[in-house]
Amino acid sequence: MRTTIAMLAATTMLAGPVLAEDLSVVGSWSGLPLHMEFEAPFWSEKLPAASGGNLNVALTTHNQMNLGVGDVFRLLGDGVYDVAMTVADYAVADAPELEGLDVPLLALTADEARAMVDAARPMVEDIYNARFNSHVLAIAPYPPQVVFCNAEINGLDDLAGKKVRGSGRMTTLFLEALGAEGVNVSFSEVPGALQKGVVDCAITGAGSGYSAGWWEVSTHLLPIPLGGWDSVVTAINLDKWNSLDDATKALIEESIATDFEGPAWAAAQGALDNDIACLTGNGACASGDARSMTLVSVSDADFAKAREVLVGKVLPDWAERAGGDWAQRWNDSVGKTVGVMIGG
Repeated sequence: MRTTIAMLAATTMLAGPVLAEDLSVVGSWSGLPLHMEFEAPFWSEKLPAASGGNLNVALTTHNQMNLGVGDVFRLLGDGVYDVAMTVADYAVADAPELEGLDVPLLALTADEARAMVDAARPMVEDIYNARFNSHVLAIAPYPPQVVFCNAEINGLDDLAGKKVRGSGRMTTLFLEALGAEGVNVSFSEVPGALQKGVVDCAITGAGSGYSAGWWEVSTHLLPIPLGGWDSVVTAINLDKWNSLDDATKALIEESIATDFEGPAWAAAQGALDNDIACLTGNGACASGDARSMTLVSVSDADFAKAREVLVGKVLPDWAERAGGDWAQRWNDSVGKTVGVMIGG
């Protein structure tokens, strides 16, 4: 009888589920819509449920951990946690070639932005493998990075001479080429900087600015994506990834594409339209009370000037700093998708 019981127990163990995997996950800004509406539900609920309880996720965010944004992917590579997500631009000090993921003004709609990101993804994967010992699981958008000003502006030319908080190195170079002064101010410090005149204008996503109350210290909104779409990369430590069995890897990749990345992109264009309505009162605001910022029209001349600066100054500067064959790789992928060539 004891032998039979032992054999049954062994058979049950063999037929049962694989041992549970624990994942420590560090999300992006906890108070912004991307985390609240997409990241948190995916990691806390949807992925554990899809795994049948075989994946146990402990979720926090980098601001809740008081991490410097530039440290998020460095610590991921060191194995301090298993999965991390934040804005790719925060990591360009360690990987200047990563700036080519989210170039200002190349994508004016969510569909165009996703096509650009999809074209860049093989490059991004190579960068994260080499620079951060990690594997890319997803790239999702914040809404496009638009311009909030606590000063009267009527178009792009009026940024000349203004002090502007950028949202990444490439955006800062772009602003300087327009005659503005790029100022480095952290996201949380922007409202005070606008109020005190440390900066005249600042760039962030329309929804982020609405959620963080930038409308209280800004008067004019220029809805031109000077900061790109602020792509948020989700990556997993490469050693952790390689330790997982193929079935678990497939589950994670399929689930994150279907239940996180896809919905985040699908909501991006509608979110932008809603956020502009919420900030300016032009249209219905589904997120709360509409505010009364002045909506500044973007002219064809503004776009033409911006594209000229981008192609003539900003992209060649990036190609020189990135070095290697990155400019050619960019031309062959992103460039073909958006119709822009570096050096051509």
